[in-house]
Amino acid sequence: QVQLVESGGGLVQFGGSLRLSCAASGNTFNTYTFNTYAMGWYRQAPGKQRDWVAVINSGGTTIYADSVKGRFTISRDNAEKTVYLQMNSLKPEDTAVYYCNRRPPWTNWGQGTQVTVSS
Repeated sequence: QVQLVESGGGLVQFGGSLRLSCAASGNTFNTYTFNTYAMGWYRQAPGKQRDWVAVINSGGTTIYADSVKGRFTISRDNAEKTVYLQMNSLKPEDTAVYYCNRRPPWTNWGQGTQVTVSS
């Protein structure tokens, strides 16, 4: 089973930046296995469903939701089994709990990290 631990969230003003990290671990989860997975960042705002915002595949190709394109950058460190999300030019509508998971996601999710953007 995979464990996912997100960190790096916080309170930031409109136009600010944050960098989120997600560390993956598990009994049968090694660097080689992690290399083969497409990983994504997702977010869930209050009263809304959880949606994906960015994905990076095993080859490093990235895709972004239209709402974050040009502002967010996803990256990965396979040796550390870690995924990052650099968020710039943050807006109040980016306020949400952010999660990472495989794309498509595993059943289990981490606790997420809260991002709050004030206007």
